[in-house]
Amino acid sequence: MNGPEILVSFDPALGTFVPQERRGGPTKAVTDGASTLGHVVESLGVPLTEVGALVVDGREVAAGHVPAQGETISVRAVSRPQPVPGAPLRFLLDVHLGTLARRLRLLGVDAAYESTDIGDPALAARSAAERRVLLSRDRGLLRRRELWAGAYVYSDRPDEQLRDVLGRFTPRLAPWTRCTACNGSLRTATKDEVADLLEGGTRGSYDVFAQCADCARVYWRGAHHDRLEAIVAGAVAEFGGPVSAQV
Repeated sequence: MNGPEILVSFDPALGTFVPQERRGGPTKAVTDGASTLGHVVESLGVPLTEVGALVVDGREVAAGHVPAQGETISVRAVSRPQPVPGAPLRFLLDVHLGTLARRLRLLGVDAAYESTDIGDPALAARSAAERRVLLSRDRGLLRRRELWAGAYVYSDRPDEQLRDVLGRFTPRLAPWTRCTACNGSLRTATKDEVADLLEGGTRGSYDVFAQCADCARVYWRGAHHDRLEAIVAGAVAEFGGPVSAQV
């Protein structure tokens, strides 16, 4: 590019996205004189989903601002907690975040999940159609223009991913109220109601059940309950939430 030269600095929280040489303070960048500031920021590596404010010479501007010669630009990270106006807070997760999706559902958070790779355009379109915050580690996906809202998941470890999302968006927690398989709502079920769906050992060992109103999957306090209980207890202790009836 051969156009206006600007100075750009990035919030340290955005260091994941920018080259090492741009992390220490303002650095020069040359624009083409026509591209928006949002386009320039993304061309330097930062998805706009991770940007909280763009400040030019001390004043906040929109992503559509076209940089002019000599401007000093500060790219700030999103605030935490991050408000999501315009719709009930709910999420859509891409194919690589299945464990995170199940843990969010365990906590009662509305988390749709694509278990197969339907492609970036379809994911972005679903985010827009259903007004869901798309969670992904794919930076290219988060740059798609049709996306309604999105967020980069910074870790590849499920425990850290969960804390990141809960800390960033502070969704209301209602543990044990969603189906971890399909995201539907759970209801209390009697043993007689679900008997045909149980193995003989389960029928003989357990008396308390819940069933998904959408996919009919049955839940009870099985062998993995203690591990799930620890996940729930840790999340509720750190991020708050009501004490719900357990399966």
